[in-house]
Amino acid sequence: MEQSMQESIDKSIVRPQMRIEDFKFRGKGISLDQLRQFKKALLTFHTLETMAANIYKFQITKTPSELNRQLIIAMCNEMTHIQDFQIKLYEYGLRPSKLRWAYWMVGFIIGFGSRLLGTRGVLKTAIWLEKKAVHHYGQLLQSIDWDEDMRRVIEGDGSDEDGHVSRWESLLKSN
Repeated sequence: MEQSMQESIDKSIVRPQMRIEDFKFRGKGISLDQLRQFKKALLTFHTLETMAANIYKFQITKTPSELNRQLIIAMCNEMTHIQDFQIKLYEYGLRPSKLRWAYWMVGFIIGFGSRLLGTRGVLKTAIWLEKKAVHHYGQLLQSIDWDEDMRRVIEGDGSDEDGHVSRWESLLKSN
């Protein structure tokens, strides 16, 4: 993603506001091939965000710590990404994958497994996860001709992931 776009996105916003006029039916007048590309990318985003939210969910412990606070913030942010892509799927007349439960399970395994490794395990897993997300966002943003609304959503969510990397690396350095 372009540096200037990332700089213009306020990373302190965890859950952006949506208005009624933000919702619309999409896809009219696009080719079947382009719709297939959108479907594949949107399903990828939706299922990977489901996995990410569950990783964070199962990394959180009962301890009232700064790490847990940050994990809750990250989980909330990932949940908004799930909603972003689920909404876009429906706007294009598509549906989420019936196999998304498998990503939920993978999220549970990675999240709970890293939690058993302690704080450093949680942070290293979170950094790995978010770096993968940044890479996927960049790839899918560049490889598909998105409309401006979709491009803005993808750039915003990708910027969030980049912010998570910075946050987790900072916490890892302080531990």
